[in-house]
Amino acid sequence: MTDAPIVTRVGAATDTGLRRRLNEDAYLAEAPLFLVADGMGGHDAGERASAAVVAEFARLVGAPSLTVDEVRAALRSARARVDAIASDGRGAGTTLTGVIVAEVAGVGYWLTVNVGDSRTYRFANGFLEQISVDHSVVQELIDAGELTVGDARADSRRNEITRAIGAGSDGRPDYWMVPAEPGDRILVCSDGLSGEVGAQRLRDILAEEGDPQDAATRLVHEALLHGGRDNVTAIVVDALTVSGDHDDVFDTAPAGARRGDPDGDTRPRARSRGDS
Repeated sequence: MTDAPIVTRVGAATDTGLRRRLNEDAYLAEAPLFLVADGMGGHDAGERASAAVVAEFARLVGAPSLTVDEVRAALRSARARVDAIASDGRGAGTTLTGVIVAEVAGVGYWLTVNVGDSRTYRFANGFLEQISVDHSVVQELIDAGELTVGDARADSRRNEITRAIGAGSDGRPDYWMVPAEPGDRILVCSDGLSGEVGAQRLRDILAEEGDPQDAATRLVHEALLHGGRDNVTAIVVDALTVSGDHDDVFDTAPAGARRGDPDGDTRPRARSRGDS
């Protein structure tokens, strides 16, 4: 088998939370895919929707890396599975976010995908940056200058999302290619974590816990300590080695994806390989 362009170590944890009956989060934490899906819908529809999406992507586990086209094909199949659940009148839907190991011209990249308001962060060189951009009403209001990032966490519309897989949405995802560096630590989480724990605390825990499983477990515990009002899931992925020529790479994540957490804690944009 071809060597993986990014060799990873991963930890993952999930909890139903303190106020929910079902855990509608699902996750996949097996190379080359590290994904979290947060389901929504009446009865068990959200649980089924998130599980269906993760099951579709699980077919790709074991490959050294994946292409954007392979990810898009899996997402189309996943959307069809969720639509089949929704056809029973259950209104099923789910978010999806995370990273997939990819390779371009021999260089290892984080292929980041996002639909909805679950989040993907990168922690590197002491900085925590949010790669994904929330598909939510409050994010659109922030972008329009009608809401400040400081007010977003308390806004009554903070749980209203504008894109999903299923739930009446076309599920159009965002994709970014982010160059990987040895020592990168990726956090993929549902909003049960990011909604309870601010960016500074996330950064501190990621910095303090050397083992990714210990970090994921502690992050979930922290969300419970802060109220645990929703299902909470965290995946922590460490890049141990990264292949390729580090001098000629590109980074497609827009500057807007680096704005940080809506509690007002922001971080400067990380240097990409090849940045001067």
